[in-house]
Amino acid sequence: MTGLIQLLVMLLVVGVCAYNRWPMKKVMIANLAALIGIVLFSDAGWGFYLSLLVYAVVALFYLLPDLRMDWVSRKAYNFMQKVLPPMNETEKVALEAGDVWWDGDLFQGNPDWNKMLAIEKPTLTEEEQAFVDNETEELCAMLDDWDIVHKRKDLPPEVWQFIKDKGFLGMIIPKKYGGKGFSALAHSTVVTKIATRSGSAAVTVMVPNSLGPGELLLHYGTDEQKDYYLPRLAAGKEIPCFALTSPVAGSDAGAIPDKGVVCKGKYKGKEVLGIKLTWNKRYITLAPVATIVGLAFKLYDPDGLLGDKDKSDYGITCALIPHDHPGVEIGQRHLPMNQAFMNGTTKGKDVFIPMDMLIGGQSYAGQGWRMLMESLAAGRSISLPAMGAAVSKLSYRLTGAYALVREQFKTPIGRFEGIEEALARIAGLTYRVESMRIMTAGAVDLRVKPSVVSAIAKYHMTEMGRQIMTDSMDIHAGRAIIMGERNYLANGYMSQPIGITVEGANILTRNLMIFGQGAVRCHPYVFREMMAAQLEDKEEGVKRFDSLLFRHIGYGFSNFARTFGLGLTAGKLATKPVAGQTAKYYQQLTRMSSALALTSDVAMGMLGGDLKRKERLSARLADVLSHLYMASTVLKYYEDNERPIADLPYVEWNMQYSLEKIQEAFYDFYTNFPNKWVGKFLRFVAFPYGKSYNKPADRLERAIVKPMLQGSEVRERLTTYSYVGESANDVTGRVEQAFFKVLAADEVRRKLRKAMKAKELDKNATNMERIEQAIEKGIINQEEKQILVDAEEARMDVIQVDDYSHEQISGVVTEAEKVKSKAKPKAKKTKPKAA
Repeated sequence: MTGLIQLLVMLLVVGVCAYNRWPMKKVMIANLAALIGIVLFSDAGWGFYLSLLVYAVVALFYLLPDLRMDWVSRKAYNFMQKVLPPMNETEKVALEAGDVWWDGDLFQGNPDWNKMLAIEKPTLTEEEQAFVDNETEELCAMLDDWDIVHKRKDLPPEVWQFIKDKGFLGMIIPKKYGGKGFSALAHSTVVTKIATRSGSAAVTVMVPNSLGPGELLLHYGTDEQKDYYLPRLAAGKEIPCFALTSPVAGSDAGAIPDKGVVCKGKYKGKEVLGIKLTWNKRYITLAPVATIVGLAFKLYDPDGLLGDKDKSDYGITCALIPHDHPGVEIGQRHLPMNQAFMNGTTKGKDVFIPMDMLIGGQSYAGQGWRMLMESLAAGRSISLPAMGAAVSKLSYRLTGAYALVREQFKTPIGRFEGIEEALARIAGLTYRVESMRIMTAGAVDLRVKPSVVSAIAKYHMTEMGRQIMTDSMDIHAGRAIIMGERNYLANGYMSQPIGITVEGANILTRNLMIFGQGAVRCHPYVFREMMAAQLEDKEEGVKRFDSLLFRHIGYGFSNFARTFGLGLTAGKLATKPVAGQTAKYYQQLTRMSSALALTSDVAMGMLGGDLKRKERLSARLADVLSHLYMASTVLKYYEDNERPIADLPYVEWNMQYSLEKIQEAFYDFYTNFPNKWVGKFLRFVAFPYGKSYNKPADRLERAIVKPMLQGSEVRERLTTYSYVGESANDVTGRVEQAFFKVLAADEVRRKLRKAMKAKELDKNATNMERIEQAIEKGIINQEEKQILVDAEEARMDVIQVDDYSHEQISGVVTEAEKVKSKAKPKAKKTKPKAA
């Protein structure tokens, strides 16, 4: 028994060391002290001698690095070189692109919450706020999405001119070049607000400020290119597009077949060194109206004209070509999901361009992949998430309003539990989307290029936008499916697959990118081990690998100790950076972060490169990392807004929602892990008592829906930067005004309900009939009657849908219509009336 107790004591000491991630020197001292203590205070038993033997072996390898390298590290290094697939330059660049940020803490199992909370709250400057409140507001007021999408299939000329004149196309361009020099948060906010009015207009503004010539020129252009193009882009004198996608290369951008061959040719009457280009691109936004075309292609130099006779394949390269350059073809338009933004094709065959048309000049030949990977992170962090934020804000505000205004069975539909369930998803996810939007855009403003975080934001904010729009459509029912000037949801609903598809389809983003890149970049050792294994100098590689390998082993032991310890104590061992009701959620997220670190290490160790092909397993770990990030943004948003009491149900809903989703992802991963016993063991370590988390309760969902149905501060804050028209004839304004009129009538309506219960009013009468009965019986006065009438008229106006003649819809003129037209040749055309 003494030996067993001694062994348990030593295991406890090792566990404490591992849990706290002490450095090896400190671990050795602590364990030596424990061994001495056992000898001093008890008789040495078998547990002591076994522990002493293990300690001696570890000390031997720790103190004699040459022995360790020969017996362990060199063999492990040789094995790793055999099992690791060769890494080409493109793969290396893709892995190196962007920065590890808060995602690194979440992946490594011991997030420093104080570091996250210390990140400065992103805010708009006075100039940026003024632009949102004035120019952006004015632009939104000019936009009629029905006219844009269903009639013109384009923005009106005056809108195009306004966008150019007011600098919307140059928000990211520094002021010294004539641009706005706005922050990423301002860029996100402007696009969000425009998108609540018109997705087509938002995309038109978004693209020049996202992945495109402006972004690439800013970071990589020559001084001459910057001085010429950036002022013209900022002033709207040039309309840019960037052509990346080919018919045979969509998400796999590295497979583009478009190529350029270095050669000599004539340009402006002189023979110069240049490139003969052939390309065929599609899905290119703004291509039909572009005046300059950014182009990605593969560059080859078979004759060594660039100076390196041993190098012929330079890889992906980017060029900037005027649309009227000889041989450049701008093709016809695509029609993406019935949206009206400009999108089309471009191609060229054997088009000769001089070397100075390469972005960055000749010295950047072959650097296109790195340029694209780093620039894509900004687009994924800002532009597409902004579109998700827009539909979330608009749905929260208008669907909540409609749920109060619309009645069934003489009750606002928002009071029904089935509707309440869908409203709760809209409310909770909108809070999450806004939290993510602000924190992720703020990262870009901190000069971070968050490659993994940007993929999380792009995937989840577009997917949440889709879920929110689906719920909104369900709640509106027939009101949402009838197209017309009154419909404020259908165009947004139809546009959701666009954001989900572009800049890496979401299936690929979830299954390959988030964890595939995150596991390598966020892990403290894996990427450096891979780089060491790629070194041509084997001895140098072994030395680097030796240091990393044993720290990696220690990291693995630490993850095991932390995960099991946090599991046994239900997360109570984890530190809390704050007090109050949210403190427990930091502990639970730390517990799940530790489980992710352990599970990832085991998965990568056992499956190696096969984990990349086990896309479902990879996707489940991606879900864990994603929900850890999304939940942390909610906590940050809550703290940055000084912990408003009204937000607490939203925070709790989001924490419970994410923790349950994380648990589900882990259980699915463990169940489907190729080695069943390892899967069961990991599940026991992470969840020793079984499932720990539940979905948000009905009571909590009712609490987050309540502010949607009132004129609350939460409603105003979450839907800030959504455009709602002021006119009762506006597509959104009529809903908003009806909402407040119905709210204003609530107290008077209580009198009617009370009278109905007392059988003083006919419960089978219409609302207007009951109002008249109430006046006759003195239940309400004339002022109260007017309040009720105004609310009832507004309510009836909101629930109406558009209708048109057969000829207006089909465009076919019947014989009867022809006769009618001849009888009244001077009749004026009238706009179709709303029902």
